[in-house]
Amino acid sequence: MQKRGCTVLSGWIGDATGFMVPVNVFPSVKTILHWSGWMWQSLVVYCQFLMLQVIRPSNPGVLCAVAISWILMATSVPAVPTDTVNPIAEIQSVIRAQQDAWNHGDIDGFMNGYARSPSTVFVSEATITRGWETVRDRYRQKYSDRGKMGTLTFSEIEITLLSPDSAVVLGRWSLERAKDRPHGSFTLIFKRLSEGWRIVHDHTSAAPPTK
Repeated sequence: MQKRGCTVLSGWIGDATGFMVPVNVFPSVKTILHWSGWMWQSLVVYCQFLMLQVIRPSNPGVLCAVAISWILMATSVPAVPTDTVNPIAEIQSVIRAQQDAWNHGDIDGFMNGYARSPSTVFVSEATITRGWETVRDRYRQKYSDRGKMGTLTFSEIEITLLSPDSAVVLGRWSLERAKDRPHGSFTLIFKRLSEGWRIVHDHTSAAPPTK
């Protein structure tokens, strides 16, 4: 019998004599379902139910309880989506990881937020730096010790998705150091790569120092 994409494979009836005979099950018969378990395998779900039915035979003095074992095969189970993480949340995680790495004096960890590619671009003031390693070397040279690195804070982060695989991020940065507090703004282009969301273009500017 076919019902809602499921197939009933067997059913048996037992009366007071204990004799077991096969019976047909019809959708119009009221049933009580007891779940006996689920087993997932690939995209096919196997379900087994114990069903009890009460029927009245021609002899009104006898009631027969029908115990029916159903094995249901559902072949139209939708696949569980694997890409359930919010892209904005992933990008925020990358930015937080950069901030944390910087504040631990870990420039290499900070650079993990950038795409490891020769085409990665960093723009600051009038200087354009190309390539992941070149950008890393620039950071190492400019921030050669913990005093120069200070404590980094990112703020006012705005993330706009341009497509499923690209986004633009606008925000502000500031460094808390012993003698000064440089700050400014940045625009980042993120791309979703095989290793996750990474910065492929960074345009960072510094505000004029306060007097």
